Amino acid sequence: MQRDVMEYDVLVVGGGPAGLSTACKIKQLAESAGNEISVCLVEKGSEIGAHILSGAVIEYRALTELFPDWKDNGAPLTCEVKRDEVYFMTSDTGSIQSPNWAVPKPMHNDGNYIVSVGNLCRWLGERAEELGVEIYPGFTAAELLIEEGVVKGVITGDMGVSASGDQKDTYMPGMELRAKYTVFSEGCRGHLGKELIEQFGLDEGKDPQHYGIGIKELWDIPESQHEAGLVLHGTGWPLNESGSSGGFFLYHAENNQVMVGLITDLSYSNPHLSPFDEFQRMKHHPVIRQYLDNGTRVSYGARAITKGGLNCLPKMTFPGGLITGCDAGTLNFAKIKGVHTAMKSGMVAAEEIVKALSADRANDEITEYTSAFESSWAYEELHRSRNFGPAMHKFGTFGGAAFNFIDQNLFAIPTTLHDTHPDHEMLKPASECKKIDYPKPDGKLSFNKLDSVFIGNVNHAEDQPCHLKLKDDSIPLEINLPKWDEPAQRYCPAGVYEIVEDDQGKRFQINSQNCVHCKTCDIKDPMQNITWVTPEGSGGPNYPNM
Repeated sequence: MQRDVMEYDVLVVGGGPAGLSTACKIKQLAESAGNEISVCLVEKGSEIGAHILSGAVIEYRALTELFPDWKDNGAPLTCEVKRDEVYFMTSDTGSIQSPNWAVPKPMHNDGNYIVSVGNLCRWLGERAEELGVEIYPGFTAAELLIEEGVVKGVITGDMGVSASGDQKDTYMPGMELRAKYTVFSEGCRGHLGKELIEQFGLDEGKDPQHYGIGIKELWDIPESQHEAGLVLHGTGWPLNESGSSGGFFLYHAENNQVMVGLITDLSYSNPHLSPFDEFQRMKHHPVIRQYLDNGTRVSYGARAITKGGLNCLPKMTFPGGLITGCDAGTLNFAKIKGVHTAMKSGMVAAEEIVKALSADRANDEITEYTSAFESSWAYEELHRSRNFGPAMHKFGTFGGAAFNFIDQNLFAIPTTLHDTHPDHEMLKPASECKKIDYPKPDGKLSFNKLDSVFIGNVNHAEDQPCHLKLKDDSIPLEINLPKWDEPAQRYCPAGVYEIVEDDQGKRFQINSQNCVHCKTCDIKDPMQNITWVTPEGSGGPNYPNM
């Protein structure tokens, strides 16, 4: 097939914090040196920020390095954290508030800001365009362009292809976007990043990556229940009832809005567990309910989180490009923050790319990035927190908390813990696990999946190829159903996967139009049978203010 070709000095895949920071920094450095470097950024969402979902409380260190005048330039950081509260939920009504001195230092948020990361990315996108970056939202990076072992760019997805694979009247073939260097910043479990890590063996000698699924809602609440700048974190009930781990967050932003969510570690073992339903019942706990009562839910979304930290961080360079941000796994889970480290990883990448281009190097491997990143404060953070996640997995909630209190507050424990069990291998047979009886949603605090997907503004063209690929169509019914009661029915937070029974018997149904692009299925399927690929450009959620 003959495709149009566009060529650039640098191609950035993904319009999140890492990708936008990379693009902006390259342009800044080129401008200060009087050079011209062409930069293109492609984003699969309908606009910059449409697919961005995060808590989020952020540190602004990286933002200040990139744009020192961000306050005067209208950056959407206006709600400073005023105080923290941390809880252990003992039951569906009980809780213990942790004294401030007992909270691990990385979880203190003094001076940080409660933000919509989607809005921050929209602002960064505006700055990037002002600097001369060409931004193309609604274009998917569908395939890698690799020639003789070197990444030369990507091929964007075809448009106007029917579910049967036929070309419709609206058919437009994808383009070849070629570059001297390509930066992959797709976020957690990026499908091209996953291919690159496997193809170039970037994770050799590393612990397997670990993940969580974060489910979030945005609420308008009565002014009398709102306290701008209040940050709540907690763990325990309801996840501990099933032997699972994770934690909740509730952030009081501006304009009488709160952001509430639950992160469930995808290392859980009970296949009957539903992260969505755990989140819905969590909101009925008095610690949470006191703020949400009489409020209105205005948005919903979900996204997987790369939380393995330093021990799981792959090599981030290969011939022709780099992987940055959550595509690689730079999130600091001890802080429950990844925006600042993602941005820094992209800024370091920009510096090394500009040096390579100035030396007339193209398409080689920028091995200097490794030492440059290891010299940064972002790497120092990840090294300091390298034991946080493994300690929680190894010693449990209380033992892990005690280990991390000593390690983070008293003295650095001179050892490195490892968690070498991939999340998808952790499920036990359904017959060995307790079934979980989730209460029906009340329509006030708790809701069903389909109503939730609706307010996430999720939309895919109906007549297009399914972007959730099964390696073997027989596995869901022949292996997953009898052994694990087909857990895809529950780990998906959007009702994509169903076991349907009719006159023809049972069948595995994929409602791909519901997909919120969280990537949980690609991660947690126990047989690794599901592969998430990009749907037609601009498909998926359209998150406002998330």
